[in-house]
Amino acid sequence: MAERRSPVCQYTNGVLDDMNPTHAPGGEVPRPQRHRPPLAAAVVQSLVRAIVVGEHAPGSALPTAGELCEEYQVSRTVIREATTTLAEKGLVAPRQGWGTVVLDQDQWNLLDPLVLDALFQREDRLFYLDNLIEVRANLECAMAARAASRLDDAQRSALTAKLKELGEFMGDPVAYSRADVEFHELIHRASQDAFGRAIVANIQGKALHTPQYSGHPTPEDIEVTHEGHTAILAALLLGDADRAAHEMREHITSSWARRRPSEAPPVA
Repeated sequence: MAERRSPVCQYTNGVLDDMNPTHAPGGEVPRPQRHRPPLAAAVVQSLVRAIVVGEHAPGSALPTAGELCEEYQVSRTVIREATTTLAEKGLVAPRQGWGTVVLDQDQWNLLDPLVLDALFQREDRLFYLDNLIEVRANLECAMAARAASRLDDAQRSALTAKLKELGEFMGDPVAYSRADVEFHELIHRASQDAFGRAIVANIQGKALHTPQYSGHPTPEDIEVTHEGHTAILAALLLGDADRAAHEMREHITSSWARRRPSEAPPVA
């Protein structure tokens, strides 16, 4: 008999975090979310992780609906809703005579929040974190260059104030990390690159919860990071797009080089 899993402990306040409406800052209208029953959401999270970390290999069939009902102690309606959601994420597809089959990774929606979160739980997650840094550097360099030619007085003041705030937090790694994200977000907004901003927010939002990505910065690390922020702001205030892009790339890649682990320890 398949091991029974308890989906109830895998969601908070009745729904998974990524299923909640996203309330953007500044009074923006939240994105509409397709309603998903709490139990189905919990089953989806469990199955997404099982597929992405390799418990169900590409080309293999998921357990039957009856077996999944027994495993998760839910109804067939819940399982049907869950498998429909997996198909929407590009993870599975129905195959006549086979059931629900796991698709190859090149068909997965890698930017889906649950898929992305599961990727960072794989044994080879450092490969994906390295790839994330490369993508992030390319996008943020372009956004820094765009921002350099688009900054208005209010944005200049906001960035200058945020750098000052960062300086005040240099003895507090948690507060500095939070303000660091806000500093970059100000640049993203100033660039008016909606797609780049959305992609970086999505991939980095999940990576920040991964210890191998965030690391454990020392006071010396924070000091070097702050020097990078200072150089980026100087280039932006000068309106020097090439320099802003260069300083951003140097900042992102050197920060990762300092905190990148030699290998990823097993996920607990």
